[in-house]
Amino acid sequence: MTIRIGILGYGNLGKGVECAIKHNEDMELAAVFTRRDPAGLKIQTEGVKVCSVQDAPSMKDAIDVMILCGGSATDLPVQTPEMAKHFHVVDSFDTHARIPEHYAAVDAAAKESGHVGIISVGWDPGMFSLNRLYANAILPGGHDYTFWGKGVSQGHSDAIRRVAGVKDARQYTVPVEAALEAVRSGSSPELTTRQKHTRECFVVAEDGADLARIEKEIVTMPNYFADYDTTVHFISEEELMRDHAGIPHGGFVIRTGTTGWNDEHSHVIEYRLKLDSNPEFTASVLVAYARAAYRLGQEGQKGCRTVFDIAPAYLSAVDGAELRKHLL
Repeated sequence: MTIRIGILGYGNLGKGVECAIKHNEDMELAAVFTRRDPAGLKIQTEGVKVCSVQDAPSMKDAIDVMILCGGSATDLPVQTPEMAKHFHVVDSFDTHARIPEHYAAVDAAAKESGHVGIISVGWDPGMFSLNRLYANAILPGGHDYTFWGKGVSQGHSDAIRRVAGVKDARQYTVPVEAALEAVRSGSSPELTTRQKHTRECFVVAEDGADLARIEKEIVTMPNYFADYDTTVHFISEEELMRDHAGIPHGGFVIRTGTTGWNDEHSHVIEYRLKLDSNPEFTASVLVAYARAAYRLGQEGQKGCRTVFDIAPAYLSAVDGAELRKHLL
């Protein structure tokens, strides 16, 4: 049985999902849905139609799982519950503080329609979340540490671009190596936000702009840069395109803890991701969980799920016997 996938939104994440589908033999791309003019959107998969998002409900019999590729700020809180009325859905909602309310909205819509919705799928939340849970269960008396980077933060880059006089910008989140090594040593240090990460900004300024003012506005920006040691580099547009066109990211989840009657033995659990393309990796995680959504739906399950609720075997195209033979 081939799983028919719909993509809602064709930015970097949607394009990544299209690439991931190509590499999963049990899946095919059924349609791409956009808020733009469908006639002006060119996709890579031959013979697949591009449709208006308004047409999605009429195609519910042609799509098994809809993967939503919009933004977490305004798109997904509306789109995921709405699409769950018509399809099994998977999204990458990543506003951590709002996950409980997003879960509730998707759960209500999916239960009413008899569909499965899997939310907050990606690497954080997602793969990092799973590793935090596994490590907490194994070492209940311990400390969690999450480091992000080195990688491009798209939200922070956008914040810089909103500063008057900035033409374009990229911002990298960089783990502090000394903090990483302190955690890996098992000493369970108490670390402040500033001690864990630095921020490095590459900025293209408009001609004649006040560079000192721009730098001050960036490094003092609340909620983005004020709590970090931040370095601002002013570069040319050519340099930005040449050296900073990609969207790499990654990071580390580390838990330290002890075992033994008197806590005499120390342990460190570490999970690392090093990603050339943040959106393409996130897309690959979404596609694996689309397989799980389809299988849960085939079992007659309904309602919202997160990565915590999905057994690993549901993600794999390989059956249980093969998994036990080769991966267990």
